[in-house]
Amino acid sequence: MSGDKAFTFLPLGAIIQEFKVNGKNIVQGFPTAKLYKKYNFPYFGETIGRIANRVSKAKFDLNGKTYQLPVNNGPNSLHGGNLGWGKREFEGAVEVERNGKQATFFKYLSADGEEGYPGTVEVRVWYVQEKVKEDGVEKEVLHIEYEAELVGDEVQETAVNMTNHSYFILSDSPSISGTEVTLITNKYQVVDDGGIPTGPIEAYPGVTPNKAFTLGEKEPDIDDCFVANPDPSSVPIDTRSSALQKVASFYHPDSKIHLEILSTEPAFQFYTGKYIDVPAVENLPARGARSGFCVEPSRYVNAINVPEYKAMMILKKGEKYGSKIAYRGWQA
Repeated sequence: MSGDKAFTFLPLGAIIQEFKVNGKNIVQGFPTAKLYKKYNFPYFGETIGRIANRVSKAKFDLNGKTYQLPVNNGPNSLHGGNLGWGKREFEGAVEVERNGKQATFFKYLSADGEEGYPGTVEVRVWYVQEKVKEDGVEKEVLHIEYEAELVGDEVQETAVNMTNHSYFILSDSPSISGTEVTLITNKYQVVDDGGIPTGPIEAYPGVTPNKAFTLGEKEPDIDDCFVANPDPSSVPIDTRSSALQKVASFYHPDSKIHLEILSTEPAFQFYTGKYIDVPAVENLPARGARSGFCVEPSRYVNAINVPEYKAMMILKKGEKYGSKIAYRGWQA
């Protein structure tokens, strides 16, 4: 950790380790890679893949066969399995130029059969850090770009759905209580008890689009996928040509810290951290339920098993999977 940059990263999982706003780190994490390996059950800061979120019954059909994934979340598979991309060592960090700006680059070669997934895939992550000044206020901005390509000849197609799993906390409190939340939409994928969508997309109770609500000590308890683009047939495997859209914004009146999350993705999981359970380590206090919240821009949950959604996750030979996320933080 450290340095005067607002953001720091680790090769392990291409993890976002720090996001500082006026010197305050607003993401949960650990000071060393060793501690992430031992205690990072909540996926703090990780690059998630091959498939972010849940896959129903830990299997899917592709290439004329059924692929069995690790069962690690009830009867389902979560966040790429037991050792998804967030638990793997990436090559990097390498400083490169990306679209005319300095970027921190990581890459990883995911072997055919890793965690049950077909095909050898090269994964690429670029982080571009910048400061922007708007209305006299300096804002810290992190642009994340994801790319994945099927580079092996084992299969003609595979499944990919990437995201970042940072947990944010905007105040000095041990809890996210008091955080004001504004979401672009209240449409979400209705799910069963295991977090698998049942089909309908409905209005989330108590949430009004673009109207702030406040997180309390226990309620609302949210771990759901909100739909920013309700037309699944319009979602390409590479969303990077789409404009970044602000999907969520946050503010805490105690710290005066603001956070905006933008993405090119059709959906985002909003999670209020109910299951965080990390013991006190080094100089860090124990972190429990609601010690951070997540916004995970991605494709629809379990799209690979839904015929009308499936194409948004299928990466074919010769194509590239792509997506962009941006985090903007400031104090005012």
